[in-house]
This record gives sequence, C-alpha cells and structure tokens, in this order.
Amino acid sequence: MNLTKIFTLLIGASLIASCDSDGLDELDIEVPAGYELSAGTSTIFLNSSVAYDSEAPWVSGNYLTRFVRGDKLYDDVRTSTNGDGGGLGPVYAGYSCGSCHRNAGRTRPGVWSDNGSGNYGFSAMLVYITRRNGAFFRQYGRVLHDQSIYGVQAEGKLKVDWHYETFSFPDGDTYELARPEYTITDWYADEIAPEDLFCTVRVPLRHVGMGQIMALDTREIEQLAAQSNYPEWGISGRANYISERGVTSLGLSGNKAQHADLTVELGFSSDMGVTNSRYPEEICEGQIQVNQGSMMGLSYDRLDVSTEDMENVDLYMQSLGVPARRDVNDPTVKRGEAVFFEAGCHLCHVTTLHTRPRGTVLLAGTSLPWLGGQTVHPYSDFLLHDMGSEIMGVGLNDNYPSGLARGNEWRTTPLWGIGLQEKVNGHTYFLHDGRARNFTEAIMWHGGEGWASRQKFASMTRDDRAALVRFLQSL
Repeated sequence: MNLTKIFTLLIGASLIASCDSDGLDELDIEVPAGYELSAGTSTIFLNSSVAYDSEAPWVSGNYLTRFVRGDKLYDDVRTSTNGDGGGLGPVYAGYSCGSCHRNAGRTRPGVWSDNGSGNYGFSAMLVYITRRNGAFFRQYGRVLHDQSIYGVQAEGKLKVDWHYETFSFPDGDTYELARPEYTITDWYADEIAPEDLFCTVRVPLRHVGMGQIMALDTREIEQLAAQSNYPEWGISGRANYISERGVTSLGLSGNKAQHADLTVELGFSSDMGVTNSRYPEEICEGQIQVNQGSMMGLSYDRLDVSTEDMENVDLYMQSLGVPARRDVNDPTVKRGEAVFFEAGCHLCHVTTLHTRPRGTVLLAGTSLPWLGGQTVHPYSDFLLHDMGSEIMGVGLNDNYPSGLARGNEWRTTPLWGIGLQEKVNGHTYFLHDGRARNFTEAIMWHGGEGWASRQKFASMTRDDRAALVRFLQSL
C-alpha cells in the first residue's frame, strides 16, 4: 500500500513534564491511500467493529493504563450489590455505559427491537417526561427509569406504536417514514394522564470524537453563531448556553448541546442509579422507602463509584480514536461530496473546526494536551437549529426544552464515523429517537432550517441521491 507521511507532532519538553507522558515526544501519523484524516493526531485507520472503541495513537504509558481501566469500567455490568462494580439502581435505564453504547457507539434501540422498554435489563434509550407546562413530575423527575433491580418496581414502561407513510420523489422512487407514538404504562406511582404528559425518547449517541468536541475552540463556535445566517436557505444557528456547577458555559455535547462536559457523573447517577461525589443521593428516594423491606438489607450510606474511577472513564472517552474518512478518491464518493455542498448541507454540518491550543482537562484535573491545536472534521457547527414542527408532514419538535434550546431546536449532529455505525453496531437507526432507518429517511425528516436542503436532495436525480448517501457512508 502506498503510504504518505502527513506530519510529525512535536511536543515541547516542558509540556512533556507537565502531563506525565512517559517520554513520548514524537508521534508520526501515516495516512494510507484512499483515507483522509478526521481528527489530526487522534485519527485511526480501522474499518472494523472496534472502529469507535480503540485508543488514539498518542495514548501511551500511564495514559494507556488508565484508558484500559476506564474502558473496563465503561463496559462492565454493574450489579445491585455493595462494593466495587455495584450500586446499580434501585431503578435505572442501563446497567453499564456499554449496554447502551455498544463498542462506544449506539446499541440497537428498544424502540425498534422491543417496541419500547425491554425486559432484559436495558432498552438502550432514555425516556424524558415533563408536564405540558414544562414542569417535572415530583415522583419521577426528568427521566423515566424503565428498569429496576430485583424486588423493586420500575417507574414505568414505554410502549411505541409506529405509523408508516409512503412518499414519492419527483422521479417516482418511493421512500417511507415511520412516525413513533409514545405511551407509558405500568406507572409505579400515580398514573399520569396523557393530556398532561410530554414524552420524548433519546437513543444513544456515538461516542466518536468526544475528546475533540470537549477541546473545540469555543470562540470559533461563537463566531459561527454570529455568522450563521443564510436567509436564502432559511438557516440561522445559535449557541446553547447552560449553567452547571455555578458556571455558565457554551453547550457542546448532547442532542441539544445541553451539556458543557461529557456528563460522566450524571450518566452514572441518572442512567444507572450509581451514586458519586457530584450526585451523592439515590435517584427516586421514594422508591427506596417504598421497597425498603424487599431490598435485602442493602446499604445506601456510601458512594457507589469513586471520582478516580469516573475520571478514568472520562479519559477513556476523550482518548478514543476517530475513524479516518474512507474511499475519498472513489468517483461516486467525490460526486456525493459535491452534491452535499450543492444542497447546502455544509452550512450546518460544517466540515472543518479547530481545537484550542492546550487540549482538555478531565473532571478531576488531568490534562490531555494532545487534543490541542488540531484541525478536525466533525461535520457539525455544534449550534442549535430549528428542525421543524410537523410542517408538511415532517419535523422533529419533541416539546422538550434544554437550556436555551426549544423543543424544535437540535444541535447539528456530528457526522464523523457515521458511515461505520452499521459495522460497529449492526443497524442504521438515526436521529434522536432512532425513527430514521437509513440515511435517506434521516434526510427526509429534516424540516425547519433543514427544509431547503431536504428539498434539494428530493429533487436530485436517483444517481445523485445515491452518491450523497455513499458520501455519508465514507465519513
């Protein structure tokens, strides 16, 4: 194979000493023919089922040791017993990070495999509920925990009914959209009337490029927000600002850019019911009291996971390699890239961004300077965009605000690695709740600010539509 040496990263001696890199002072990146860097020094050249779940080339020495520990904590099944690896529940949504994020990707969601909540310990989804006035329900909070440990009743179960409608492109080809209808049954406390309930579902995000996302130069994102006004396309993105730990920051992660970090502590608490230093109280305290007699004398007077362990999980997620783009010289892929720009997709799915000079700092203070000063290609502006409110049969309004994001606003999804999802996770369910079963459906669900690009795609020839999909598969 013809290999072309792209660049050598040199790290100064003072930086080496400050980050305990075990003497790593030079890193060569070689790019095989037909590939293209996605994330600078964190790019990897894997096309297998572990393409999302392998360390970046710079991970070495003590960082590699901690990466492996974090990977194990991410994947290991937690139990309801006390002690290391315990603390699950009493109610929860998943029994490990990896149960929902298989191979650091998106586990096949229960909305399709089980038409709602499964009975096998997880459903690979989060169910958010609010009153129609936006308030939370006292007995439940923001997330409906649809799983529970032995002897405890889950808070409720989600049921999904799918409604299908067939549409035609101008050239006569057809496509089908599946619209979910959500209902909740088996409430553990007072049943909530449907007319007083908003329910929205989130299936897992791919954990591709999380370190680079945390290292993004926020000034560049804010500049994009200031300039992201394309009236001829109906596009005007804006940043989400959220307050966490008493600090107001630019939101970068999550479906609605509603978090400024990777929410490791929140995931342990809300998703698994695992107490920690940031969230020391059990979720759903009432459940513990109601079921106290049937919980086998378990003690809840200690934290279930240490800050050190959580930081190792944070390190693992931020140190994952980002798959390189593939088949970049393929004529169909090149045509698909051209029509991607012709359709204006790049106005929101911005191809190139940069990370700030010194990289990131993990939740307990460890620095990852190798993430700094990089040119990356996430195919996202990380801004909020109106994705429609059921206008003309499409739109993605879920009536669930997050920070400054309204129900019809969503962060532009980063597309890097998206073409490998089927190989990594065995499915092609896309969008926030997995309603799109392939790339074409995902595009045709775009409303609001995505409407003009959707219409451009719909009016393309059959070959150009196929080329655009092939381009997405190369990312």
